[in-house]
Amino acid sequence: MNRTRLIFFAIIAIALVVVVASLALRQAGVRTPIVQAPATVEVRVVCALPVEPFVRQAAEMYNKGDHKLEGHPVHVTVTQMDGLTAMGRWERDEMDPIPTVWIPDSRYLVELVNATLKETRGRDVFLTGGEYRTRPIAISLFSWGIYQSRADVLRQKYGEIDWRAIHDAATVKGGWPDLGGQPDWGYFKLVVPNPHKNVGGLMAMVAAGGEYYGKTRLDVADVTNPEFQRWLKELMGAVTDFSSLGAYSVENLALFGYSMGDGGQLLESDLLQNMAGIQTRWADPLVIVYPKYLTWFDFPYTIWMGDETSALEKNAALDFEQFILTPDVQKLAAQRGLRPANAEVAVGGDDSLFMRWQAQGAMNIVPRTTAMASPDREVLLALLRWFDLNVSER
Repeated sequence: MNRTRLIFFAIIAIALVVVVASLALRQAGVRTPIVQAPATVEVRVVCALPVEPFVRQAAEMYNKGDHKLEGHPVHVTVTQMDGLTAMGRWERDEMDPIPTVWIPDSRYLVELVNATLKETRGRDVFLTGGEYRTRPIAISLFSWGIYQSRADVLRQKYGEIDWRAIHDAATVKGGWPDLGGQPDWGYFKLVVPNPHKNVGGLMAMVAAGGEYYGKTRLDVADVTNPEFQRWLKELMGAVTDFSSLGAYSVENLALFGYSMGDGGQLLESDLLQNMAGIQTRWADPLVIVYPKYLTWFDFPYTIWMGDETSALEKNAALDFEQFILTPDVQKLAAQRGLRPANAEVAVGGDDSLFMRWQAQGAMNIVPRTTAMASPDREVLLALLRWFDLNVSER
């Protein structure tokens, strides 16, 4: 018998021994280990406050759908965080754990964070092109939300509701009686979100600056102009209490009515979502008025491209993004007062809040073409610094 045959019979013998031993163990009640199923792929989403309910609803639907990627179950969790708070955590390297996806209020926040982190990491961490590029998942405009009785008086007095009219109304010494309103209305009370808790407060000041100067882009020299600062301080002096407004200005307006404010420039989706509650709680309904200079949030879906997340996690995030942009899910956005990012989905569907509140001024298509440009970092910091020095402690 040659050497080759000996090796062959040896292999056969070893295989028989393994089979016999396995059978013996099974008979004795000892089971061989079972290979564990692959771990779940977690997609961690940090999301801006106004769009968080919509994203959370989409995540719940996605998680129930038994989505898998390369055989791995995918699970999405959503954490809410204001865009400015998130921006600060990114830039101070305090975002822990690193989310798979960031959905801030506006694309310009993504650009600012990417520019900062690119300097330390040497490459882009958020992309503007390719498969993983930043894309909006919904849009919401800033618009005036004012109680009907107050809006009627302002239109009678000024003809149009804009920041200049609001400023003049806020600084009338005799209050509402001098404007043509009721004596028991007191003085005009403006509602503006706290800029430190809601980036909408900053955007309100940007929009006011645009109307003051009659242009679409502000620079630092505009913010530090003493005449503008005087005008803006008089305007912001009509806000009753920034600390009580917090991050949910429209909810407070719905809950506390006239004592909280007569109206303000707020996010369209927030106004639409609270319209029914306002009509139920208060005899005076709210009306929506779209400003001359439009500002908006586009809620960009931004996938983190750093090494802290795996390729599988990035692809799972991409899969959830594609799910959010499907027509069925985008229809849910319209039901929450958000303008769908998917062009196939109409803003004014039968069950949308835009159709429901048309009589109160909601518009599917806004006939305005003047758009405010996104502020740069220096303008944002200048506005926040001015706010801290002149308003926040009031």
